[in-house]
Amino acid sequence: MAGQNLRNIFGLATRNSSSEKEISVDNHVKTFGWAARDPSGVFYPFQFTRRETGEKDVRFKVLYCGICHSDLHAAKDEFGFGIYPLVPGHEIVGIVTEVGSRVTKFKAGDKVGVGCIVGSCRSCNKCSNDLEPYCSKMIMTYLSIDEDGTPTRGGYSNEMVVNEHFAIRWPENLPLDGGAPLLCAGSTVYSPMIYYGLSKPGTHLGVVGLGGLGHVAVKFAKAWGLKVTVISTSPGKKEEAINHLGADSFLVSTDQEQMQAAMGTLDGIIDTVSAAHPVMPLFGLLKHDGKLIVVGAPNKPLEVDIPVLIVGRKMLGTSAVGGVKETQEMIDFAAKHNITADIEVISMDYVNKAMERLEKGDVRYRFVIDIGNTLVATPST
Repeated sequence: MAGQNLRNIFGLATRNSSSEKEISVDNHVKTFGWAARDPSGVFYPFQFTRRETGEKDVRFKVLYCGICHSDLHAAKDEFGFGIYPLVPGHEIVGIVTEVGSRVTKFKAGDKVGVGCIVGSCRSCNKCSNDLEPYCSKMIMTYLSIDEDGTPTRGGYSNEMVVNEHFAIRWPENLPLDGGAPLLCAGSTVYSPMIYYGLSKPGTHLGVVGLGGLGHVAVKFAKAWGLKVTVISTSPGKKEEAINHLGADSFLVSTDQEQMQAAMGTLDGIIDTVSAAHPVMPLFGLLKHDGKLIVVGAPNKPLEVDIPVLIVGRKMLGTSAVGGVKETQEMIDFAAKHNITADIEVISMDYVNKAMERLEKGDVRYRFVIDIGNTLVATPST
């Protein structure tokens, strides 16, 4: 049911999961990357094509690409609308190699980033208000069908081509490798913190899950002057949260005594967990009118007891990534405050091992693939 709902939401209900249909590739350019070929989620070298550089397009050499938990879900078709062969990756940075004749934002040699979306209608009310991720014709960086009828393919590849509107100008002082995960993880937490009023100095914010999204949320929150409590099932992360990331306090969510002592102390909570988990204990931590914002993408429904929310006028909210304008603002904010993700840089041929480790939560806190130095053109097998 969850997979069917997601297919409907993203307009994917009629798409075929075996994506290699008879599609014309005239005027397309050969490229290469690594792809999952089926729901086993195992990645192999893969040759494919991308369109030639259009008049409003930016073509760039990919240097780094972060591994998002969504990449793992998608590779195993846990969202229910797999398009294989699947080339994931939506935390992409690189160097512009070519621009179209009508491009105004970029020139060859510029640093550039691409996040979760590469297209939208550009004319609806949502697009007009810089909310492209909510457009009914939004095109995701992978797991979508592009305007030319070919499957979109992400950053586990040597190059990308994207309309300049969906490319992010990269600040000179922001590292490419540590900055890459901000294009998804950073935008995913920054956008709801702004929208739901959880970025005001003095706010007491809870951050659930100290992973790829959570650790970046802590960094943004401290840059805004918030009081931060990290909430985790792992007691061993307390020292990391407080001494390394600067959180003010730490709660073990399975410790009933700790949770009881913290009842009614938080103004808001950003829940970054991507696995199914109980959320009702989190509502007890909120003050009256508190907000629990879920930004992880659990692959099973969460259980919510509405009467408990009603008596405290508490809110359950959600959010997608920010639009292009907001993502650019987030990247510029990160550069100003020296915010990057804590990463482990890996080679392209380590991706299958990285996915195994990611599934076990064995990464601190984001894998980033060194595409520029380790992706070698290899015939598909």
